[in-house]
Amino acid sequence: MKGNILTPDGWIHGRLQCVPGEPDTIAAIEGDAADPASNGDDYILPGFIDLHVHGGGGRDMMEGGDAAHVIARLHARHGTTSLLATTMTAPLEDIDRALAAVGTACRERGRNEARILGVHLEGPYINPGKLGAQPPFAREARFDEVKRFDAQAPLRLVTVAPEMDGHLQLVRRMADAGMRVQIGHTTGSYEDGVAALEHGAHGFTHLFNAMPGLHHRNPGMVGAALAHAQYAEIIPDLLHVHPGAIRTALRCIPHLYCVTDSTAAAGMPDGEYMLGRQVVHKCMGGVRLGDGTLAGSTLTMDQALRNLVAIGLDLADASRRVSTNAADYLGETRRGRLAPGCFADFVVLDRNLNLKAVTIEGEAVELDDA
Repeated sequence: MKGNILTPDGWIHGRLQCVPGEPDTIAAIEGDAADPASNGDDYILPGFIDLHVHGGGGRDMMEGGDAAHVIARLHARHGTTSLLATTMTAPLEDIDRALAAVGTACRERGRNEARILGVHLEGPYINPGKLGAQPPFAREARFDEVKRFDAQAPLRLVTVAPEMDGHLQLVRRMADAGMRVQIGHTTGSYEDGVAALEHGAHGFTHLFNAMPGLHHRNPGMVGAALAHAQYAEIIPDLLHVHPGAIRTALRCIPHLYCVTDSTAAAGMPDGEYMLGRQVVHKCMGGVRLGDGTLAGSTLTMDQALRNLVAIGLDLADASRRVSTNAADYLGETRRGRLAPGCFADFVVLDRNLNLKAVTIEGEAVELDDA
């Protein structure tokens, strides 16, 4: 694969080669350091990594069955090479059904599918006063329940409202068990956010959304994130967060990374879709509940990259925000970067940042339905 290759050390104009007999692994990147503006060749970037995916292609993760495979195929066609299957707040039987199916999908990646790295458990351990588009099934966290969920499918991220009774202690136990704990769907204060970080929380779920905002005498959960976070996820569909707020977060949070928070409506025409037990409506590029509340998105990661560039990021920085930072957050050292020994997960973009090719673990993805 030849073009302008973004490596951890900067741009190389040259060729990416895979290991003979092991095409899932990058063997070498040969060429010379170059400014991609000096030639008209394609861009070769690390594959996109999305840590917040509810659905796509008309299917929702909470359905169970083959939904995770359909969703992984839709997002692969838009450059996502790995993702976390994200749950909704729901009765336990619904969560169990979803996790059983996702656990199988984690072990058995199908052709043309993004690699499912595990689960982002977004509910049910959230504040019932800040549900957003989540159904009203919030509950207090219990570690034995968390362990049972993790046995069905690996919990890589867990969203928690830290102000709920007993949740600070649970944050520490989950962090000690190797899970990334994020603060989200919370009515908590600045002080609650700082305390959660001190107890082992690592980041914030869809920054600015479903949490108290910043005021100069009451900095709120957003203030805690901007003042103290190293990592946080943000939805750059330009509906959930104003470009100015995105740029504020970029200046404050060193490893801010982007997610889609995509729903079943991603890649689909306008109409009604399911988000867990909620009916959502896709119209004019957004997804909302019947009362107008934003309910996830239709965003895909290739569009997220283009949106970041449109608001002023250079391509290398935008690439880190849709790939490398998320990989680093999860400790995925062989993903999110193009270097020898890493997985051959990459995307090829033309000069207008339109997707031309996607390779996942050395396999070329068919883009005909993109």
